[in-house]
Amino acid sequence: MSAEIIDGKALACSMRKEIAEEIKKLSLQPGLAVVMVGDDPSSAIYVRNKEKACEEVGIKSYTYKLPENTPQSEVEDLVKKLVNDAGINGILVQLPLPKHLDVEKILSLIPPEKDVDGFSAQNVGKMFLGEQSLYACTPHGIIKLIKYAGVDIAGKHAVVVGRSNIVGKPVAALLLAENATVTICHSKTQNLKEITSQADILVVAIGKPHFITADMIKEGATVIDVGTNRVDGKLLGDVDFENAKEVAGNITPVPGGVGPMTITMLMYNTLTACKRANG
Repeated sequence: MSAEIIDGKALACSMRKEIAEEIKKLSLQPGLAVVMVGDDPSSAIYVRNKEKACEEVGIKSYTYKLPENTPQSEVEDLVKKLVNDAGINGILVQLPLPKHLDVEKILSLIPPEKDVDGFSAQNVGKMFLGEQSLYACTPHGIIKLIKYAGVDIAGKHAVVVGRSNIVGKPVAALLLAENATVTICHSKTQNLKEITSQADILVVAIGKPHFITADMIKEGATVIDVGTNRVDGKLLGDVDFENAKEVAGNITPVPGGVGPMTITMLMYNTLTACKRANG
């Protein structure tokens, strides 16, 4: 029996409608500022998608595109200016930045209350402590998708393949906060298949096309594929979807699974930041 497909587009659409309705009730318009340095093609597409999402839900979008050779001091001055602007609730510096810039120093200028990416040390620390904060968008979106599929996370064995600071570690922390028993696997993990085969919930974020095969998946498991790998013009996930769906109970497709949730959670965080800033 084929798995239920977890439709990230449908959940994202539903959430954006809710966000738009909530913004209409506010006495002010939330603002999101995006800083982009250089002309990376992937970044440009992502920034355009953010602008469209802002327009869709009613968030005021500010985009600052700086030349590739912009000096460190100029980028820092712009970020400081945005920090002091009360009309801007969220600041996002689009990565990657050109190599001559000190990424950590620039990101450290964004205060946790405007860190809508959820990557600041303060917000990550609060998340690991189980405190209220702005959570990283993709990991938070993954939790929403699992719940949308009707899966009760509490008591389940969740296996996360990948330990990046952007997805692997934070999603493990959020799964733990939902009372799952969590195992993190990585490039040095031994007997990977034996571990993934025990997972009630399997989250894969490693950037290797079709790395997880059907024989590595427990029958009836919920499989969340975070991978986006472009191969011969096609977008492929980290999971061999066609074969995996014959074993899994629920599974996200690529594209159309996790992807649509990332920008939606950015809108969610910007709205949350606005409400907190204005009581």
